[in-house]
Amino acid sequence: MSLVLSDKRKGSLFGFSHAWDGLKAVVRTEMNFRIHLITAFLVMLAGLFFRLTAVEWIMIFFAIGLVLIAEMLNTAIEKTLDYLKPDLHPQAKLIKDLSAGAVLISALVATVVGLLVFLPEFL
Repeated sequence: MSLVLSDKRKGSLFGFSHAWDGLKAVVRTEMNFRIHLITAFLVMLAGLFFRLTAVEWIMIFFAIGLVLIAEMLNTAIEKTLDYLKPDLHPQAKLIKDLSAGAVLISALVATVVGLLVFLPEFL
């Protein structure tokens, strides 16, 4: 069975449209993602205030990206499991816990990066 797309949704912008819809959905529905965005904004303001070097900005942007990607993947995994297995199931819980653990690790890594970049500015 083949999927036929309307002419209006064909082409290279088709994937971008879905990606943009996904970003809007996660911002609209996920409080943790919004918290990460606010934190990222504050970190970037601090970076402007302390006039970070290019290397420090690269470290900060990679750390922020890591956390936002992990949070979106965690949300996708949780939504998929809620759809496929709406009843409580030990394996579904384990999968959700593992993906949440990945977000925790990414946030801890980002915190360490932030400390490495900003702590010398305070000392």
